[in-house]
Amino acid sequence: MQDSFPIRKVDHIRHYVGNARQSAYYYQHVFGFNIVGYNGLETGQRDKVDYVLAQDQLRLVFTAAIVPDHPLSKLVAKHGDFVQDIAFEVDDVDWSYKTAISRGAESAYEPVTLEDDDGKVRTAGIKTYGRTIHTMLNRDRFEGRFLPGYRDMNEPGDPIGLIEVDHCVGNVELGQMNVWVKWYQDVLGFKQLISFDDKDISTEYTALMSKVMSNGNGRVKFPINEPAPGKKRSQIDEFLDFFGGAGCQHVAMRTDDIVHTVSRLQARGLQFLVVPRAYYEELPKRVGKIDEDIGELSQLGILVDRDDEGYLLQIFTKPITDRPTLFYEIIHRKGAKSFGKGNFKALFEAIEREQALRGTL
Repeated sequence: MQDSFPIRKVDHIRHYVGNARQSAYYYQHVFGFNIVGYNGLETGQRDKVDYVLAQDQLRLVFTAAIVPDHPLSKLVAKHGDFVQDIAFEVDDVDWSYKTAISRGAESAYEPVTLEDDDGKVRTAGIKTYGRTIHTMLNRDRFEGRFLPGYRDMNEPGDPIGLIEVDHCVGNVELGQMNVWVKWYQDVLGFKQLISFDDKDISTEYTALMSKVMSNGNGRVKFPINEPAPGKKRSQIDEFLDFFGGAGCQHVAMRTDDIVHTVSRLQARGLQFLVVPRAYYEELPKRVGKIDEDIGELSQLGILVDRDDEGYLLQIFTKPITDRPTLFYEIIHRKGAKSFGKGNFKALFEAIEREQALRGTL
């Protein structure tokens, strides 16, 4: 794919939260992340605090206000804990920023150089849907662990095999999906990989539409969803209501051993969506031969789908926070480049059962 806007990879995902210390502790002890960096009062940052977590190539940052009138506090009050920044590592921050602005992006902040004894990092930001931004950064001249000003921490978790961000899903309002598809095409040079309409993603009660966008090297993939008319309110409607507008609905984290990863997560108390056992009775006929034991997949609730290039295994957590907004997907690709179309009906019926329990269907 021709790449008119080079992006190396997703560098990190920043969450705005009510309590960064507790969030870091949760992700350390449930997802197995190592706490590797800190920025706060002890490092001279007076109004907010950051914790940096890492596992293989995955990097998460949790940021919270520590003064009452910080603007971050108002955002968390409105949206709950949420993904605020999906950051990119790029070759040239200044070129990337100027190019994005010239193509119609709105600035989040202009290029700036951060510096300490470990070197320099150049960074800038642009706005995308809702409150989400894309930071662009380059740390080629930096020898530290994350960013200048951060203090290294060494509080190890117990890693469970998570490797990298596979994709991030954005939910937008009715009629806005194609607007943001065009934005990613025009501004960042993304191409559309695949689209799903309400015939592909629907149940008896709800439906949605989705288009999957990818950058030139294929390492950054963003499905964008909008609601579609149905008999009842869909999961996208529920998200928009409780989040207060467009935002990141879920982050898919890749593993190369989903049975191990999910077994460890369930042992630590993480709750996943449940699909009926009948799903697994039809599985051999639908996906053919796979390496994994179907009985074990059934016990864990892991879904399977196949495309022309192989198959994938995936599972979805229940919402991570009190609001039914942010959740995670664990995905294991064995050749497949798709997104589990064959699982949509079972998955969305499972989501509807949870919505019914919450009284939001």
